[in-house]
Amino acid sequence: MPTSRDVARLAGVSQATVSRALSSSSSVAPATRAKVLAAMTTLGYSVHAGAQAMKTRRTNTVGVVVADLSNPFFTELLQELTLVLDDAGQRVVIWNSSSNNHTDALESIRTSAIDGVIFTTATPSSVELAAAVERQSPVVLINREVDGLDCDRIVSDNVAGAAHVAEFFVRHGRRDAAFIGGSPDAATSRDRARGFLDRMSDLGFPVPEHLRFEADFSHDVAYQITHKLLARGIRPSAIFCVNDYMAFGALDARRSRALAPEECWIVGYDDVEMASWDSFDLTTVRQPIKDMAVRGVAMLLERINDPTLPPRRQSYPAALLVRGSTPVRGDTPVRGDGM
Repeated sequence: MPTSRDVARLAGVSQATVSRALSSSSSVAPATRAKVLAAMTTLGYSVHAGAQAMKTRRTNTVGVVVADLSNPFFTELLQELTLVLDDAGQRVVIWNSSSNNHTDALESIRTSAIDGVIFTTATPSSVELAAAVERQSPVVLINREVDGLDCDRIVSDNVAGAAHVAEFFVRHGRRDAAFIGGSPDAATSRDRARGFLDRMSDLGFPVPEHLRFEADFSHDVAYQITHKLLARGIRPSAIFCVNDYMAFGALDARRSRALAPEECWIVGYDDVEMASWDSFDLTTVRQPIKDMAVRGVAMLLERINDPTLPPRRQSYPAALLVRGSTPVRGDTPVRGDGM
């Protein structure tokens, strides 16, 4: 079996140069690194991952903590993250937060089994996460923020994105709107609720308590809520759901009541791929999932290389995409500032 000494001899360099080339050190010229890689290919030499980790104190392995994968947003985000991490030469370990495995992920950082963790879900109740950030463990939150937790995070402008929905409803005369939120523990749901409800109030059309609901990000619960709403004698003219997964449930309920889209508009948030399918044709607020994944991975790798970096926050603008679930029939003037 060839050794690094054999690679050095064939490439005409020292063993130390071979080690630096394999660790992508900037001190190795590109031409020298190319000679080392060519010698490795010729000899059929491969680096033993365990031995390399012992030398560099790096495993080139990153953990990703995800929520309910039945929600297509998390499936798409996970796919983008794994593609970007693979391009960066990182292996991926996935934990499902529904089984509280975020504790295992953080323990894996502490014991150096992995180099860092990307969280796509987190709540203020995670004492372990707060402790990990305090220890300067490499952690990045994507599509989540936790009050009082000053760490790297990637978000979209949830407040502004939801406010766009309120403005859209009022502009087109849909002023008796209902709201279906997710979980009060999730910052995304709270921010979208604040953006939508506050803007509706600012425009002179506050959403009454009997038209405000929480569905715990569940398709089935959103379906049940919408089905009951649409069975009322006086039903809302529009419904805003704080993610597409719940909006799909609302659309299914509207379909089960044999109502046309004009009779009750439905809007979601995220713009997952399914939202553009003809069977849903969902108006929604777009989050740039790919951009968020790329920046999140870059932040984590930078954090792994330098744990002393100050915490960073990247926010992306959110855009309303109008589709067939809200058929527009011309503008109606609105009341309120900035309209």
